[in-house]
Amino acid sequence: MSCRAAGRSPKPEGMIFPRPVRAVVFDMDGLLINSEVVIRDAMMATARDMGVELPNDVFVRMVGLTYAASDAVAQAHFGPDFPLAEFNDEVWRRAQAVFDAEDILKDGVIEILDWLEQAGVARAVATSSGHAHVRSQLERSGVYARMQTIVARGDYERGKPHPDPFLVAAERLGVAPADCLALEDSHNGVRAAHAAGMMTVMVPDLLEATEEMREKCLAIADTLHDVRAALEREPSPRPRGGERAG
Repeated sequence: MSCRAAGRSPKPEGMIFPRPVRAVVFDMDGLLINSEVVIRDAMMATARDMGVELPNDVFVRMVGLTYAASDAVAQAHFGPDFPLAEFNDEVWRRAQAVFDAEDILKDGVIEILDWLEQAGVARAVATSSGHAHVRSQLERSGVYARMQTIVARGDYERGKPHPDPFLVAAERLGVAPADCLALEDSHNGVRAAHAAGMMTVMVPDLLEATEEMREKCLAIADTLHDVRAALEREPSPRPRGGERAG
């Protein structure tokens, strides 16, 4: 029974896919890598050093937005005279130091990719981040090379919550959006995947699942291990794996 019929998404152990999953489209930040926490801590520390505060409720409003939309939230909070470019430069310097020093790959990523490869299910990333950031975060772990395509900032006209990133991913993979499973951690990401017509599962990171999220998702999963277990219970057909599409 799907969440649309029930009005509420089931628990992970009751996750049922209404159609065979022919491709999985992953978000990146907060889903594949533990970057949202790193960025949050860097933003809050930088704000304090600059004599201001960034409350958590302001930060969470930025999660899942395009860079421009996130900047607009920050500028509105700090005020029109706040040096946002200086702030952003320092945030990224601090965050990059953590990215370079730590393994931030999230639990269950390797295991679900192993299963998808074995099952012949196509794989993509659809993210609001830029290509350089995606490559720098996913290459060391080998995850980058295991995706057929990377859809990043600049590859689509409208970012999340619009469906464009997910629609581009499906087109590149040669799989109908309805046959794709989208995995997201943010509210705007879920909205984008749902608008694209994809089967959607939320794996929350910093944002809790709201009633809207439960209505738009097949399930709310604690980890990617839960998603993999659900896929294992419902074997998918073996679509064309294809070569890396970009």
